[in-house]
Amino acid sequence: MKKMFELTCALALSMLAGAASGNDLLQHTLNPLLPGKPVQLSQYAGKVVLVVNVASKCGYTPQYEGLEALYKRYQGKGLVVLGIPANDFGAQERGSNKEIAEFCKANFGVSFPMFEKLEVPIGKHPLFASLIAKTGKAPQWNFHKYLIDRKGGVTAFPSDVEPQSPVLVKAVEAALAG
Repeated sequence: MKKMFELTCALALSMLAGAASGNDLLQHTLNPLLPGKPVQLSQYAGKVVLVVNVASKCGYTPQYEGLEALYKRYQGKGLVVLGIPANDFGAQERGSNKEIAEFCKANFGVSFPMFEKLEVPIGKHPLFASLIAKTGKAPQWNFHKYLIDRKGGVTAFPSDVEPQSPVLVKAVEAALAG
């Protein structure tokens, strides 16, 4: 009986620890695109987070406009879009962090948080490694999207899913409602 009680307590504590940690995907720190203090992603806990690997010279680059529109539309309801430049696919993000920031602001008015360009392969970066492990889906190209709900559940969307597509908008709305 005592053994059963101990096992039950251990299981309950394990479940509570998992619930208390909430969204472990946000236990990472990234540097902003322009010099500044490192950003603890845990500040976005309780929000719906759309993580996107971006590039400036890609056929999908016009998606910046849709990402900005999605961010503006749902920001007040708890959505945050995180843009993370990477040069992994087709060497389509060759610019410096400053050049990327200028390009995004001038061409698309990007106001959502942008972070410094990844200097390691995308699958090796701790945040992306966690997202890949959680979904089983690695980015195959630029503008792959990971939607993290308030509880840490993740849905992956391939590059060709536009930010304003009904499937992504419905997923964002459902995550915001949940």
